[in-house]
Amino acid sequence: MDAYDEEPNAPRGVQPPPALPEPQTSRSARPAGTHDPQAPDRPAAPHHPTAPAASTAPTAPTAPTAPAEPPRPAGLAALPLPHRIGAVAFLAVVAVAVCTHLGMVFLHVAPPNTVTARHGGAVNEWIYPEFEQNWKLFAPNPLQQDIAVQARAEVRTPDGGRHTTGWYDLSAQDGRAIRGNPLPSHTQQNELRRAWDFFVAAHDGAGRPVGLRGALAEQYLRRIVVLRLERAHAPGPGGTVERVQVRARTTNVPPPKWSREKVSTAPVLRALPWWPVPSAEAEGGVR
Repeated sequence: MDAYDEEPNAPRGVQPPPALPEPQTSRSARPAGTHDPQAPDRPAAPHHPTAPAASTAPTAPTAPTAPAEPPRPAGLAALPLPHRIGAVAFLAVVAVAVCTHLGMVFLHVAPPNTVTARHGGAVNEWIYPEFEQNWKLFAPNPLQQDIAVQARAEVRTPDGGRHTTGWYDLSAQDGRAIRGNPLPSHTQQNELRRAWDFFVAAHDGAGRPVGLRGALAEQYLRRIVVLRLERAHAPGPGGTVERVQVRARTTNVPPPKWSREKVSTAPVLRALPWWPVPSAEAEGGVR
């Protein structure tokens, strides 16, 4: 007998294929909704609906957009070229006319100077009669002179003698105190100058007082002079100031080199009479 039993109806000489084992269905391959009797009971996982797959169909091409229109120029740039040239020329003429007018008015109201001395006729022709001005730029006019106030004293010495000191330039002392000082005091800048201006306005050319303020101006200037001489140690050790004399040395400020104006720079002296000093002021009673 052969090792394999033959089918009774099988043709002789042909071997039948061997029987395949029945495949075992795995748990993972079971259809959804079936229950495995061998698996323990577990809670079913929640079901989350999946989003539909995005369509992969090709989109229709969009039409090309038209380019943005450039902004239109505004103002003077919007005008044609000939009109722009005319507008610029007109504005230039107006600017020149305004600057010329302002310059003429400034020269008309300014104090006398080198420019008005040379071109005063042209300035007056421009100003009169339409643009006449009845005011001045500076009041009073700026100083064109260098005024130095100087003083000297007659001193009584401790032994009873008398002598006269030299001239002390009080204005130069103020100048040295102001020069290089970023914050000079009001006294250093204005006290002596204002006192001299006050005296000149209250006295005539001969030194006689004019009006009721003449005596007050003289007393004010005398006290300032006595104090300045005391600070400069003019009386000396033990000396006493008996009288003081004040003078002004006036020099014209020279004109610039490019000017044709001729001004004398020789100093002019104006000496005042001797003033007796009261004993209270001489002994330092006024500070």
